[in-house]
Amino acid sequence: MLPTNDVVQQQDFEPEEEIGVTNDANNTVTTNSKTTNGLGTFDNTQNSKLTFRQVRTVLISSTGFFMDAYDIFVINLAVPMLGYVYYSHNNNKVPSNIQGAIKGITNVGNLIGQLLFGILGDSIGRHRIYGLELLVIIIATIASAMSGAAARGIGTLGFLGFWRLLLGIGIGGDYPMSATVSSEWSSAGRRGQMVALTFSMQGWGQFFGALVDIILLAIFKYAIEADQMNIDYVWRILLAMGVLPAVCTIYYRFVLPESPRFAKNVLRDDAKMERGIKYMRMKNDNSLGQQNEKENAVAVVEAPDQEDINKLDKQKQTIDKRHHLRDFGQYFSKWKHLKVLLGTSLSWFLLDIAFYGLSLNQSVVLSAIGFAPTNAPPWETLWKQAIGNLIITLLGSIPGYYFTVFLVDKMGRRTIQYMGFIIETILFTIIAAAYYPLKEHALPAFVVLFVLVQFFFQFGANTTTFIIPAEVFPTRFRATAHGISAAAGKAGAILAAFAFNVLINVGGTNAFLPQTLGIFAAIQFLGIFTTMLIPEPKGKGLDYFEDDETEWRKNTTPEKV
Repeated sequence: MLPTNDVVQQQDFEPEEEIGVTNDANNTVTTNSKTTNGLGTFDNTQNSKLTFRQVRTVLISSTGFFMDAYDIFVINLAVPMLGYVYYSHNNNKVPSNIQGAIKGITNVGNLIGQLLFGILGDSIGRHRIYGLELLVIIIATIASAMSGAAARGIGTLGFLGFWRLLLGIGIGGDYPMSATVSSEWSSAGRRGQMVALTFSMQGWGQFFGALVDIILLAIFKYAIEADQMNIDYVWRILLAMGVLPAVCTIYYRFVLPESPRFAKNVLRDDAKMERGIKYMRMKNDNSLGQQNEKENAVAVVEAPDQEDINKLDKQKQTIDKRHHLRDFGQYFSKWKHLKVLLGTSLSWFLLDIAFYGLSLNQSVVLSAIGFAPTNAPPWETLWKQAIGNLIITLLGSIPGYYFTVFLVDKMGRRTIQYMGFIIETILFTIIAAAYYPLKEHALPAFVVLFVLVQFFFQFGANTTTFIIPAEVFPTRFRATAHGISAAAGKAGAILAAFAFNVLINVGGTNAFLPQTLGIFAAIQFLGIFTTMLIPEPKGKGLDYFEDDETEWRKNTTPEKV
């Protein structure tokens, strides 16, 4: 006799339904959900309620992202310190090629981790993978802070680069996993807000990176003024502090159940789906337990017939023969699917060239415009760079994130992304064209413009490029597609990290900085066109984007399924 849970696989928790949304362009109604399949509590776009477990899941994901951002962007503050400690013979400045490598190597790791964990998250499952990326981050963060030189050969910066490459792999894995987990555990009415909340912790990671730097510089002020080599303590402690949020979060990631959506749509496991829904609705809805009691009672009385057995055997064969990468290639061989992946990937690529080009080099830009002059004493220069980063993050980045959090489910993802790319194009054009007048006569206006740039990065494409790939792909490919999109972004970040410090010094120190900012304007302009390839997820349950497996497999022979 079959187990009880298997007998009742076809019983949904809620009646199947279609929920319509009005298309303002032609005043027609389109469905935002195909069928609930037992997941109606998630796909109902009228449901904006949050359970305690949903809130906790967002906190688990977002705390990890806080640490990701801290670790990625704190190198912007640490590299100038490395110049004072290891390159005092080079005017206290790390050479441009080495500086680019140290800043860019983490993004190389990001790219590897995004692809690797994205594929694993879809092929193995969210539950079995989520938490491993955090373990990698903890190990690499501690090792980065303890980097030292070999007696011969590799120096401190070489080992630092290796550990930050490993750190990047862990951070990269967090992108598709946290985005997918946040999206799949959210109700449709709050999904954009919950994924945006997860990503918004990037701003707080940047903020606390600058804040910790300021605190450490204040503590070590007299030691640094006595001997600048004492800066060695500051950058090591600064990097090590990034491990604290990871330690606080890792346990809760390992015990998070399998996503109900992945369990139902990919594993075909109703028992795991039930456990996930129970977990999410605990202390909020007892109807599920009552429904299960009724189903169990029926299952005891009703014996399965041969049709039930054959259906279950067929489901097991489908799972056993599932080849993720082959299926992924087959699904995206169709243009209507591929164009969406191109839209999310190219938009993220173009965005990150400018975003990381500026964010990883804010200290350089602040020094170039005279806010933190490098000819001042070491402590004063580092202090002003930290203060400048803190101001830009607090006044620009963080408010931008929360404008998106509160407006994304009202305005829509594409609207915010269009707006971000358009305004960034305008702002970069103004800064590039008026660079020297602003620098010489209106330094406060210059800082205000950089604050606005960061604001519209976050209340714009930097947030939406993270949200959209977590929504517009089928469950079986969601983590992989998000990983590919994020990896495309990191390819742009790598390009920016390695090229920025070389490009701005063409013709002399910072001589080509205005033209570089002008290039950023042109790149953001291209993002307007890549956004056209992306559908609008606003007002749609994730079930709306589920794949019709029979449609994309119709040319596949039975032996290959």
